[in-house]
Amino acid sequence: MLLRKNISLATQFFVKMPTLVFATNNANKVAEIRNATGDLFSIIPLKEAGIDIDIAEPHNTLEANATEKSMTIYQITGLDCFSEDTGLEVESLHGQPGVKSARYAGDGRNFDDNINKLLENLDGIYNRQAQFRTVISLMQNGVEHLFEGICKGKIIEEKKGANGFGYDPVFVPNGSSLTFAEMDMAEKNRFSHRKKAVEKLLSFLKK
Repeated sequence: MLLRKNISLATQFFVKMPTLVFATNNANKVAEIRNATGDLFSIIPLKEAGIDIDIAEPHNTLEANATEKSMTIYQITGLDCFSEDTGLEVESLHGQPGVKSARYAGDGRNFDDNINKLLENLDGIYNRQAQFRTVISLMQNGVEHLFEGICKGKIIEEKKGANGFGYDPVFVPNGSSLTFAEMDMAEKNRFSHRKKAVEKLLSFLKK
């Protein structure tokens, strides 16, 4: 009951817009989603909603992990909410790191370690085609809806740029000569897998 009360108080500040709880505390993801949704919806991450839990991602698909997170928050709050899971899928590595993208170099490692491992595994390999894939799970009135966004590109041989997060410094989307980490938010959103998934989510919510 206290948790529901905290969420109710938090949402009072956003009465002018429909509110969706976003099942994450990743500040980078929150910034990208808020930028993509603009003033159409109020996006409330877990901390702002008064929810202090870590949700496990134990599954071997992006879809199942996204469902795990949105279902958990819906069961706690009873509010419409959504989650996302994103993976970098490299063609010559048979889709790796994929669902393990955030933990590619092992638990407790950071993305510099993950990028270094990726570049080591691609050393001497000609085919560096890859894609970012995002899956969003929306729980609305107890019913789940899934949305997917894909951005195809390639992995370059060394890191470039200081913006973004994750594998952004080594990923160049098709149609650009810049890595995601060399782009500002507006330019990244021209290509972004996460933006594409959000656009499908918004199109559904507007119906």
